[in-house]
Amino acid sequence: MANEYKTTIGLEIHAELKTATKMFCDSRNDTDEKRPNVNVCPICMAHPGTLPTINKQAVKHILKIGIAVDGRIADFTEFDRKNYFYPDIPKGYQISQYQYPLISGGSLNGIRLTRIHLEEDTAKSTHDQHEDSLIDFNRAGIPLMELVTEPEIESASEAAAFAKELQLILRCLGASDANMEKGEMRVEANVSVVSQKSKVKSQKLGTKVEVKNLNSFKSVERAIDYEVDRQIAILESGGKVVQETRGWDEVVGKTFSQRLKEESHDYRYFPEPDLPKLFISRISEFSKDRLFSELPELPRQRRERYQKDFGLKLVDAEQLVNNISIANFFDEVISRISEASSKILAANYLLSDIVGLAKKAGGNQALEEGLAKMTVSGFVRTIDMIALGDLSSRGAKDILIDLFSSGGDPDKIAKAKGLLQSHDLEELTKIVETVIRNQAGAVSEYRAGKTAALQFLVGQAMKESRGRANPKILADLFISDVEREKRKGSDFSTSEPRS
Repeated sequence: MANEYKTTIGLEIHAELKTATKMFCDSRNDTDEKRPNVNVCPICMAHPGTLPTINKQAVKHILKIGIAVDGRIADFTEFDRKNYFYPDIPKGYQISQYQYPLISGGSLNGIRLTRIHLEEDTAKSTHDQHEDSLIDFNRAGIPLMELVTEPEIESASEAAAFAKELQLILRCLGASDANMEKGEMRVEANVSVVSQKSKVKSQKLGTKVEVKNLNSFKSVERAIDYEVDRQIAILESGGKVVQETRGWDEVVGKTFSQRLKEESHDYRYFPEPDLPKLFISRISEFSKDRLFSELPELPRQRRERYQKDFGLKLVDAEQLVNNISIANFFDEVISRISEASSKILAANYLLSDIVGLAKKAGGNQALEEGLAKMTVSGFVRTIDMIALGDLSSRGAKDILIDLFSSGGDPDKIAKAKGLLQSHDLEELTKIVETVIRNQAGAVSEYRAGKTAALQFLVGQAMKESRGRANPKILADLFISDVEREKRKGSDFSTSEPRS
């Protein structure tokens, strides 16, 4: 049934920007502050007679974001008053942008963007079990980016992928931490469905419903999928979808009606009289060339580099890029490694062992702490020891566990735990000779051409050495034995008969 309907999704994404102070005053911008109503002042609390001033760093963040998504920087821009009365708006209006946003157009993940503008955040409301409402004004006035896409996303998974890529860009630019669980990045989805068999040929889009309260990528997908199914069910029953704003209940997995959707004229926008108009081209530090020169390597560029320069698979390049801490650590590591094979080896151990250890220890914070303890030098030395054959894969894993949890010197750890592999040819030759005597059947199979028997013989030799032997040297010794036996047979068969 769903195939008979066309789904169209547009996203509105808000992200709190990283600045020292708020958007229009000098109160601290500290999203980690736990005490309520301490980062406030007469300006962000809208006391009579106070005047706002523009946070230059916030404007710069938006311009850099715009360049990163190939948007057009406005020459002329201004702020507007968006009027609505709600307890979390101290002034009775929000300072935002309407007709002249800082950024127009652009694209991300193949989705065209409508605009990116700058505004101030609202206060935070909480509701307790006694049905009392409390308001914390620490968040009121924090610089807030709003990005609006064109309505051309076609699925919930595509919407979530877009939001993930935007989060990466914001973090890469240092514009926002964009932690959804902390409310630093908030996604709203405008969802509509229309029958593919509609007799109204001009009807390309259905009735738009805005879904709010999406505080995780999983919620974005679940809420959109639910809303699509809800709207299809209404249309199938002969009803009409109402244009409204709906919330998302994560617990029950359903959207719920909040209010009828407002139109732009409901907010009575007009230019903010207390702030100056901005002509971006007249501000030297906002020139496009200067901003472009300050951009770091963007996520898409990093993926391409990892694939092209190191031959990483797309899935591995994606995993690296998706975690900036791991990606930055990896870049430092590969700057100290010359062999291409060792660089791929480093990526594999980072993405499997180190990420796995971080997940067990508690996530991103544990990852940051673990990388700091391990150090780039410690990790590089471990990779070198593997490449030289001084460590087995099992031994390397044991050392990385110690380095990640407590730090230390890989060489000292390896010696203390007896993890160093032996390269002593005399010792290893005796071990091979012992295995050849004890495993005559497997030796005969290998000499007869059954190559799988070699791995068995190497495994037996590793047991004999209690894991200390270098498996490559062991394999070479077994191969040499076979070649020696072949030569003996060849010499015997070609010799002249005795008289």
